[in-house]
Amino acid sequence: MALKDKLHVMVVDDHISSRMVTVEGLQSLGISQIQVAKDGREAFTKLVERPVHLIISDLYMPEIDGFKLIQAVRKHPKIGKTAVIILTGKKDQNVVATASRLGVNNVLSKPFTPSGLKMAIESIVGALN
Repeated sequence: MALKDKLHVMVVDDHISSRMVTVEGLQSLGISQIQVAKDGREAFTKLVERPVHLIISDLYMPEIDGFKLIQAVRKHPKIGKTAVIILTGKKDQNVVATASRLGVNNVLSKPFTPSGLKMAIESIVGALN
């Protein structure tokens, strides 16, 4: 069984269209075990109840943004080691530095291509096939 068949992913984004683009990108890679959340609060609750291997989260969301979500995840004993990709339309040095400091595994700029998404995921978990 290929890794893509075993991989559990959560997509977190406050914009439904962005969430769906990310989900469709994952599905185009053959990843089917996907949870979604509309914000950091919903994501954290779902993650504690049903952990995943990889979180793909938007950075800029109301109330609990991507960085606050990652801080909460990293502090939690059950889900603290979950791999994380941050999606952002503004990939500057401050974003990358903060992401690195928080233990984010990769930062991917929006808009992304399916091949860019695949490269970001495979840089963390290895070959999907």
